[in-house]
Amino acid sequence: MPTTLTLPPTIITGAGASENVGEQAKRLGATNVLIVTDPGIAKIGYADQIAQNLHAAGISTTCFSDVTPDPTLQNVRDGLKQYSDEACDVIVSIGGGSAIDCGKGIAVKLTNSGDFADYMGVDKIPNPGAPLIAIPTTGGTGSEVSKVTVITDTERNVKMMLSSACLLAHVAIVDPILSLTTPPHLTAAVGVDALTHAIEAYISKRAQPITDALALKAIEMISGSLRQAWADGENVAARTDMMIGASIAGMAFSNSSVALVHGMSRPIGAYFHVHHGLSNSVLLRDVMAFSVVGAPARFADIARAMGEPIDGLSPMHQADAAVTAVERLVTDIQMPRLGEIDKIDREKFEDVIEQMAADAIASGSPANNPRQATAEEIVALYRQCF
Repeated sequence: MPTTLTLPPTIITGAGASENVGEQAKRLGATNVLIVTDPGIAKIGYADQIAQNLHAAGISTTCFSDVTPDPTLQNVRDGLKQYSDEACDVIVSIGGGSAIDCGKGIAVKLTNSGDFADYMGVDKIPNPGAPLIAIPTTGGTGSEVSKVTVITDTERNVKMMLSSACLLAHVAIVDPILSLTTPPHLTAAVGVDALTHAIEAYISKRAQPITDALALKAIEMISGSLRQAWADGENVAARTDMMIGASIAGMAFSNSSVALVHGMSRPIGAYFHVHHGLSNSVLLRDVMAFSVVGAPARFADIARAMGEPIDGLSPMHQADAAVTAVERLVTDIQMPRLGEIDKIDREKFEDVIEQMAADAIASGSPANNPRQATAEEIVALYRQCF
């Protein structure tokens, strides 16, 4: 059966890669760029560095720096207004997944009418977005290379997932130097997010040979460098492996899709405003343990990619080694359990748990899981993770 792989047409990686932004924007015909970022990245000064590089190329800039964690419809509307008011012609998103997802949302709304809800799901966007350059500052989401964006509708408490080649950035610039200031707790959360992307891309029912190769390489790079990047943020080698590994994972899951972890993770973010990487990390080990019987050979491959000594073990013990390896990793980088997150009140959690399970199934991601989960089983998994 034929398969399709879609990626940004230009991907630039390596230390100092972000210095290419002026040249790339000029190639896209930019005269006035909207820089999309969040307050933290603006405060660090990375947005100013990008602006200076663009100015040196003769390009004017204006900065929209109000992106919130888990970008909202209002963020997109505000960014659209600034783009139009300032007569911009290219978008440069710099930051974590939130800033890049918001930039994608702005870009696609510039060329498509209707409501965001009309585009939820897969391949429902008719027209490619406006020119976009995506520059990540964390080794996590892979949004810079993916055809996926997630925008939160705060009125409905729904994280809307859109997947379409129309969302691809025109240029992705992956510069590990920009990740050196990421604090340990965020390094851990986005790192596990990237690992989850790679694992779910590999076990997804929509996996294909090319995404398999990408996913296994990403698992190897991320699992081999996350502890070091978390322990020593200035370890450039570890940061480089994390940034490139996260991008490779983004290429994989964008083309084979994610599965049950992400389906269950989005409602946690929508109802409790928990960082997406953190909500993935608190689910990953238990959902893997639930899923392993559906694809034991694939989980054994994951264990090998993580460096586990599994030769001579029975097939199921080989598969179980992947779960053990992930549990050891998240423990080493001090990721909490779901019930240890301050934002999550147990009483409210129980009030919305059945709706979260319904929302998870409605997202479509759990259908890609090697072991299918009923709503009752998802509720049980949420309680187990808590």
